[in-house]
Amino acid sequence: MFHYTVETVKSIEVAIASLESNLKKEKFGVLWHLDLQQKLREKELDYDQKYNILEVCNPVEAKRILSDNALVGYFLPCKIIVYENQGQTKIGMPKPTSLIGMVDRGYLQGIAEDVEKRLISCIDKSV
Repeated sequence: MFHYTVETVKSIEVAIASLESNLKKEKFGVLWHLDLQQKLREKELDYDQKYNILEVCNPVEAKRILSDNALVGYFLPCKIIVYENQGQTKIGMPKPTSLIGMVDRGYLQGIAEDVEKRLISCIDKSV
């Protein structure tokens, strides 16, 4: 599986607030938060699904990984999605280990594993 996704009984708004708090404890910041439903409505497009994209970054880890291979920037910042599907709130992300595997570097794989573990922990604590 290229992604990690969980369900929560929390509303999207509460799940996002909890996620942001947990990310902060792990030294990840939310660089950008896109409410896709709202953005599409601004463009006069009908879209009923609540769908939020958070781009998150830990600057220390980003510097470490980009210093080794600039192509990794194609995967950064990390994305965490909070959305509603059939009345259920879900939180998920593409796994950094799956993405970094495309670059095929042993050293970077170790960093990706650590980042993935920390992001999964943040997601799990937000459920």
